[in-house]
Amino acid sequence: MRLYVLGSSSSGNCYLFESSAGEVLMVEAGVKFSEVKKALDFDLSGMVGCLLSHEHSDHSKYAKDVMNAGINVYTSTGTMRGMKMDYGKTHRLHALFHKTLMMVGNFLIFPFDVKHDAKQPFGFLIKHPEMGTTLFLTDSFYVEYKFEGLNNILIEANYAEDILDANIEAGKLPDVVRNRVIQSHMELETVKELLKANDLKAVNNIVLLHLSSGNSHAERFKNEIAELTGKTVTVADSHMVINLNKTPF
Repeated sequence: MRLYVLGSSSSGNCYLFESSAGEVLMVEAGVKFSEVKKALDFDLSGMVGCLLSHEHSDHSKYAKDVMNAGINVYTSTGTMRGMKMDYGKTHRLHALFHKTLMMVGNFLIFPFDVKHDAKQPFGFLIKHPEMGTTLFLTDSFYVEYKFEGLNNILIEANYAEDILDANIEAGKLPDVVRNRVIQSHMELETVKELLKANDLKAVNNIVLLHLSSGNSHAERFKNEIAELTGKTVTVADSHMVINLNKTPF
């Protein structure tokens, strides 16, 4: 399984999971659809669907372009309302429900509620024979669940509290930004606590998503998570390709 990172920041998020058979699951639609087509050499025949975690534009802006290309979009009914999309008006829009399994091609999707300043945001467990179970978790300041049998983890590591506070003290950011950030995005220490709370013995990759441009430090985050877990850690960056396998080989 190959993971194509087309965007992982506040300017746009999009990830493509492509199996060896050419089946593609798109997660998030926050980059221009032309970039998606380019990444797939303009062959959309293997695209089985697109998951949206929530309605904020850096994750959903180009969802209508995805549907206009004949690709089904799957998301919560709250996200549909947030995007002002009518569930009953297009056969390309499909509802996902909290802790209810759905097959999208050969990908088994398990959506779960997360905490973010959106209508009904979801995280996803995504299972496929080639990569096992992958946790996809972005734009959430806290998750109450533990996850079993993980093989790969894609998780937001948006900011570090000490960097955020230093930026506010230096006058680079207004105080009001702090409250918004800590109530909507995942802080580095929260990522560590989540990882420590879960069984990581079968995990091959940890991919850090959606780092803040000003309140994070990519090398520091990567090193601290690697030291904590002993796993292969990658900071997601545009146009990056990562192998997501069920086993390390």
